[in-house]
Amino acid sequence: MFTGIVRERGKVASFDRGRLVVESSLEPMVGDSVAVDGVCLTVADHTNGQLAFDVMPETLRRAKAFGTEVNLETALLAGEPLGGHYVQGHVDSIGRVRGIEPEGDSRRVAIAAPQDVLRYCVEKGSITVDGVSLTISGLSDDAFEVALVRHTLETTTLGSLEPGDEVNLEVDVLAKYVERLTAR
Repeated sequence: MFTGIVRERGKVASFDRGRLVVESSLEPMVGDSVAVDGVCLTVADHTNGQLAFDVMPETLRRAKAFGTEVNLETALLAGEPLGGHYVQGHVDSIGRVRGIEPEGDSRRVAIAAPQDVLRYCVEKGSITVDGVSLTISGLSDDAFEVALVRHTLETTTLGSLEPGDEVNLEVDVLAKYVERLTAR
């Protein structure tokens, strides 16, 4: 379980035959879970400031390709502040940045998303974009908007987004449970 509060940006050192290696100052142990751009991965090796992960074909089918930098978050420990919202690290879909508009020190970002994601989106509700917990600030028939404050722009990879970029999306798991329970 994660919160969507990114701890650092890691530099991708390599990605070869399913082995992702990321340069990081984080100190998880082998076997720990780390969210990498919102994807829950298990630390397979940790040496010399590098974290190695084995990436399953299912992950490659569901998530966007790893870029040169990735958002990193270690798993939530019992008793730690939640900060963001409950995030599983299970990517629901890939979205595409439709537009970016500056708003003072922040930016409003429109992200096109499939209906199986949008049905869980509500204005002022939570969504995870590339592992970052965000509040939905607007909705349309085929997209949602988020507002990125300066801190988010500076400390996550979202500050370098451009129109057309792909992003990993995870909807609020509580919305999925509510849907399932009310369908009965």
